[in-house]
Amino acid sequence: MTVRKISGKDEVRRHLAELGFVVDSDVTVVNEIAGNLIVQVKNSRIALDKAMANRIMI
Repeated sequence: MTVRKISGKDEVRRHLAELGFVVDSDVTVVNEIAGNLIVQVKNSRIALDKAMANRIMI
């Protein structure tokens, strides 16, 4: 899957960009439990809570 848009305040978007979530980057969902995600982005696995995951549009 490819990131199409990141929403939220500037500091949230900047934090996600530092983790590798930028527009047109590829991500793979490894696991999902109750909206919380573990995703693989740029050869790293990252856990995101539901609120943060909802800011990433794919």
